[in-house]
This record gives sequence, C-alpha cells and structure tokens, in this order.
Amino acid sequence: MHIARIGVFGASGYSGMELTRLLAVHPHAQVTFLASERFVGRSVEEFTGVTGAVGRLAYVGFEEARAAARSCDAVLLATPAEASLQLAPALLEAGVKVVDVSGAFRLSDAAVFEKAYGHAAPPAALQARAVYGLTELCREAVRGAQFVANPGCYPTAATLPLWPLLQDGWLEKEVVVSALSGASGAGRKATEAYSLVELHDDVKAYKVLSHQHTPEIAQSLGRAAGTAVDVTFTPHLLPLPRGILSTAYGRLSRAATAAELTAALRRRYEGEPFARVYDSPDKVSLHGVVGTNTCALAVSCEPRAGGRVVVVSAIDNLVKGAAGQALQNLNLMLGLPETDGLGHLRRFHP
Repeated sequence: MHIARIGVFGASGYSGMELTRLLAVHPHAQVTFLASERFVGRSVEEFTGVTGAVGRLAYVGFEEARAAARSCDAVLLATPAEASLQLAPALLEAGVKVVDVSGAFRLSDAAVFEKAYGHAAPPAALQARAVYGLTELCREAVRGAQFVANPGCYPTAATLPLWPLLQDGWLEKEVVVSALSGASGAGRKATEAYSLVELHDDVKAYKVLSHQHTPEIAQSLGRAAGTAVDVTFTPHLLPLPRGILSTAYGRLSRAATAAELTAALRRRYEGEPFARVYDSPDKVSLHGVVGTNTCALAVSCEPRAGGRVVVVSAIDNLVKGAAGQALQNLNLMLGLPETDGLGHLRRFHP
C-alpha cells in the first residue's frame, strides 16, 4: 500500500504533539516535516518522547515547511485559525490535501464566524471547498475531499449523541449542553488562569453565552434536524489535563422510552470503530475514553411526550476531539483504512 508523505504545521502545540505521536506509529505515513516557530532546530524526541524515524526529526520553521509541504500528499494544520487562513489557500492550490484542526473553516456563515472568532471570515469560495469532517456523520463527503475542516472538541462531544435523536425526530428543537473539559482544551498558549495550578481543587464555567463553539454546535444540530436548533452551551474547566464530559438536556417531541432512544443510537453507530453506546449514562466516564479515539455515549428520558431527555457523552479532547479525528479524516482522504494509526489505542476499562 502507498506510503503517504505527511507534514504538520503547529506540531508543538497540544494537538500537534498528539498528531506527532499518532503519525509515528502510522503504518502508511511518512512524516516529512514537523513545523513549529517556537522550537526550530529542537529534537522531536527530546520534546515529545517519540522515538524512531519521527523522533529523529528536528522542528523546522514555517517558511521552510511551506516549501516542503508542496511535495506532500497531505498536510495537517494544528495552528490557530489566523495561521490556517494564511496557509490553506497555497497548499490547496498546489494540489495538497489539507486537514485543518483550527476553527478557521468550520462555520458556513461569514457573519457568525466573525462574531465567534473576532476576525474576518475566509473568502466564500475557499470556505465552500471545506468539508466539515465529523467523521461518523460525514464519512462519504470526507472520503472524496481535498480539504477538511476538523470539528471542535466540544461540538464533537455534543453532536455525536444528539444527531441521531434530532434526525429521527425524537427531540424538540431546543437543547442545553453543559460540558466539562480538561485544561489542555485551552491550548498551549493559554493564560495563567487555565493552568492546572490555578485550576487545582476548583471547577468553573467560562465564556458563558459567548463560547466560539456554540454556533458550530448549533450548525451541526441544525443539519441533523433539518431546521434551526436553539442551543444553550456552557463549558466548564476541570482540574484535569484532558477529557470532555458533555451532558445535554432536551425534551421528547413524542412519547418514547430510554430503551427506544438507546436503540436509535445503536442503529446509527452500529459497526463504528470509535463510537460506543452504553445502556445507561452512569456508565459513561472520562476514564473510559482518555487516551483513545472513542466517543462513549448514552441516553435516559422520562417516557412521555415533552418528557426530559438527558444525553451524556465523553471523549478525549486531544484525540477524538482533535488529532485522532483528524487522522480518521486523513486516512479516508488518502484511501487508507480509517483505523490506521489509531487501532492501537485502547480504553482503560472494558
């Protein structure tokens, strides 16, 4: 099978480091460069502990990486949105496949993007080329894409369990999502307030009614429902390095039992290598998913029309919420087995 030449921009951030570790054991990938403006010349092995051919590489600057990228089969952008907006057009023009892990190309509405991210949206023609890559729900579109916008971590955790219930008409079109995340979700350049020392023995909400992932969640759930869904999203920081536990609340549009809703989730995710449906929300935990590319999910409800629905899910924000899903998408784009570079990851608990 073909060995794909892969490059990574932003390789020294948390998502970039996770990509480095996954690519180092990918059976059909050759990493040609790892770009980091902060650590030019430093050894990848020294910085990440990765050994072998990838560990022997040294980080290169973005200018050197731009030249090397043109000979790659695919490039991953683990960069801030502003950097991705600058890098993606030239790579696409050179015929390189691109997976962007930032939020630069996820939102289809320019005004919504500008409000969420605080700067100009990408040109409409460029945005139109980006396929939204929530892999389990958009697999065929990703398979034929040159350019994929990797979903955010919170939207992945919220959308996977809610999509089938909205698509099948089980839920009313208003949901509340409360999610707790480990500190790595803020990125490597986060302020002091996001450090584990500051978070120790504390839990707090942040960016209440203003988080940039809210419109992304609403966009995805609207696609599932076929109409607009009113989303209230509140993120919280946990004094943990990684992981997201998402709890979503809604109302039944018609009478149903928890067993029926669970069956709907199982039908949608039957055979999926990275989705695991449990029969009770009590069984969903961070320990079950951290270090893996798995999304664990479960649902419970009051069995009457208008009854309350509670949907719980858990992912590793740096794997399924970023690097792991990016690798899933990359594999599909390159015609490789979807689990390549991910099949060795195992849950901590059965």
